[in-house]
Amino acid sequence: MKLELALTLSLGELSEPVVTRYRLGVILHQLYIAKAFQGEPLNHLAREFAGVTEFNHALRLLEASGILKSHPNFPKKAYRLLGRKEESAEEAACAIDPFCYVSHLSAMSHHGLTNRLPVKLFLSTPDPRRWKEEAQKQMEKELGDEFETYLSAGLPTLTRLSMTRIGQTEVHRFHSLHWGAYKNVRGKTIKVSTIGRTFLDMLRNPELCGGMHHVIEVFEEHASLYLSAIVGEIDQHGGPIDKVRAGYILEERMGLEDSAFGKWMEFVARGGSRKLDPSEEYQPQWSSKWCLSLNL
Repeated sequence: MKLELALTLSLGELSEPVVTRYRLGVILHQLYIAKAFQGEPLNHLAREFAGVTEFNHALRLLEASGILKSHPNFPKKAYRLLGRKEESAEEAACAIDPFCYVSHLSAMSHHGLTNRLPVKLFLSTPDPRRWKEEAQKQMEKELGDEFETYLSAGLPTLTRLSMTRIGQTEVHRFHSLHWGAYKNVRGKTIKVSTIGRTFLDMLRNPELCGGMHHVIEVFEEHASLYLSAIVGEIDQHGGPIDKVRAGYILEERMGLEDSAFGKWMEFVARGGSRKLDPSEEYQPQWSSKWCLSLNL
């Protein structure tokens, strides 16, 4: 079997609609190591390992035959596959940045929590330092004992690409210190923040969720249905101010009940200047129970 055919078939097995240089490099490397595809020997692979020359040659062949086409928003860094329908911005983003997930107003829309249609795609992803650490772990996991050989051959590494627009969609990539709590969307190559994390993100960054007025509206309309998930997420991953804001909205404003609310009272700071909306100025109206400026 020719290498080009083996590469084409290997790419066809991918679920992602967009292929990065790293993903192609891993496929090529594994074919050179095995010298076969699904048990069928590959022709004319004289070298033990693929290098930069072999990678560039394989990429040129795949582009010339139309199997790969450079993505217009990531020229020569990511590629679309022949025969695949044009991917959504969410699908492209999650393929290009394997550590990002749909969050904030975009996640609210996905979960049916808002009737607002986001004009931007909101994503959460680790800060650059942690992203690099996660990329190292991912490459080590995928390449195993061949990791050092792959690096020494000069093949493409998993790299964080700049992402400001995909198609007509503007992308806002939020560098979260609290990365995690997402789920895979069934039947799609998309990751989205869980219901609990989506509500927690509303409290932390209301400006990315339609503003605090809209956040309050969403809580009042939907929080009772998802109370267990919201309380569990905030109890485990929320900081003191997150618990105070949530306690005020859920317990005092909405009249809901949960045993966690009593524990959250420990984080009330009397005599302080905490605000319900972190993005707005302090106002002299407050919740005396939760010691929170109601600066709506």
